[in-house]
Amino acid sequence: MENKAIARKLRLLSQLMELHEENPFKIKSIANAYFKVDKLPFALKDKPFNELEKIDGIGKSLAAKIVELLQTGELTELTDMIAKTPEGVVEMLGIKGIGPKKIAIIWHKLGIESIGELYYACNENRLTEAKGFGLKTQEEIKNAIEFKLAANGRFLYSQVEGFANAIFAELSAWLTQVDAGYSLGFAGQYRRCCEIIDELEFVIGTDAIEEVTSKLPSFEPLSLIKGEEAFITTTVAGLRIKIFLTPNADFHLLWFKQTGNNEHVAKVLKLAGNGPFNAEIEIYAAAGLSYIEPELREDFDEIDLARENKLPTLINYKDLKGSLHNHSTWSDGVHTLEEMATYCKETLNLQYLGICDHSKTAVYAKGLNEQRVFGQHQEIDKLNEKLAPFKIFKGIESDILSDGSLDYTDDILKTFDFVVASIHSNLRMDEAKATARLLKAIENPFTTILGHPTGRMLLTRAGYPIDYKKIIDACAANNVVIEINANPLRLDLDWRWHRYALEKGVLLSVNPDAHRMEGFHDMHYGILVARKGGLSADKCLNALSLEEITHYFGTKKANEVNR
Repeated sequence: MENKAIARKLRLLSQLMELHEENPFKIKSIANAYFKVDKLPFALKDKPFNELEKIDGIGKSLAAKIVELLQTGELTELTDMIAKTPEGVVEMLGIKGIGPKKIAIIWHKLGIESIGELYYACNENRLTEAKGFGLKTQEEIKNAIEFKLAANGRFLYSQVEGFANAIFAELSAWLTQVDAGYSLGFAGQYRRCCEIIDELEFVIGTDAIEEVTSKLPSFEPLSLIKGEEAFITTTVAGLRIKIFLTPNADFHLLWFKQTGNNEHVAKVLKLAGNGPFNAEIEIYAAAGLSYIEPELREDFDEIDLARENKLPTLINYKDLKGSLHNHSTWSDGVHTLEEMATYCKETLNLQYLGICDHSKTAVYAKGLNEQRVFGQHQEIDKLNEKLAPFKIFKGIESDILSDGSLDYTDDILKTFDFVVASIHSNLRMDEAKATARLLKAIENPFTTILGHPTGRMLLTRAGYPIDYKKIIDACAANNVVIEINANPLRLDLDWRWHRYALEKGVLLSVNPDAHRMEGFHDMHYGILVARKGGLSADKCLNALSLEEITHYFGTKKANEVNR
């Protein structure tokens, strides 16, 4: 083991000891040894024990640890520390800018045990509630996490979108000067609106192939290199980019080939042949299929549906009439209830807002006890008079407890217009336990919407395993809506299960889980992933008009009484 590897082990040990509030003198001694070992001009592996303990800053105890590392590659004390620390908390130590003291507060005071939860907490403005954390620190931590997530070359769609659109605009402007008759389109994962982007692809059609080929490496925003199939590069942030060139006459065929996944493309072209084609719709027509939107080209059942002319009319952002599942300063939101409602009404031109502040179990998020529920309802009544015909619906995000029950009595639950039931605690469950817990919550007559069903955090936390079919079947049987949580870190329910839910007659709801006014715009990402899942407006709860959703909630409440 080389010196740097030994130093890293000692540093991690000192950090974990600080997390667990071990002896501060011992922590300082090990931390100092880390610096010493890292800078030594000779290899420790070449020194006998009696020489190691004489090195300034090492001593007998630390020399013994170094010998253990050299002989076994492991350090028992470090292994024990890791064993009693959540894996996600250990990962946090790798985030630049936050040390063990801050992580200890994040873990012990806020109950956050993974990078995904920490990133989500930054979006929810929760870090500012802890001692020593301000808005600036919160933003720095959020930025550091985004940098860390990008280090493995995988990105959330939302992280890539702004950059992708900027490059598209600059590339378009550049091409205009080279060939006014060019064609340009996004392709690949980005055009299919995948939730995770590994590679950003563009297709260029031009009749000035030689000129574009010779000049494209000088396109300043990117350092492009000509590969066998395309121009390629990797940005400083780690995003891989490919730009494909083809004559204009072949643009639509290449665009099609580079958009769908391999299986989809192969199956369609087997039916359609190789053209020539002047538009993608011609490719599908030649294959005897109705046009398939890019988001659906994943080789699910879209080809069979297209053959039978049974593809859904996919939902659009403009179809949304209201926003459900949102938070205000009554719990852990940034903006007041009136600010959230006014923004929905005046800026987004929506007809209604569903407020769903956290329930009493979520003490970390200033969850509402029974008295504060009553206080919020009084404010809602006053605001509804002021903002009419716009309406605020009285909702709550009620925690699903470990046994599957909700954390209010029926007398309190019946005061809400609707209830979003969500899991926020005890996330380390096997499939049987997680499924049973959710099933009980779904069977509660007051549950209107099942919130973020798996608790996943994209790129950072897989979420608890569930039996999707059992959960969806139960929602169908109990008339419970399933949320598509539009926060780009969640996008949960996964789009791969939307079709099954829709086939079973389950309504879906595109919910931003907004904790500030800007958070409403996450519905954009919810719509993108809803389209991938095949959602149409008539199967989306918050695409109902104010009159329709008022009737829906009223009917649901009437059924609660009868159950």
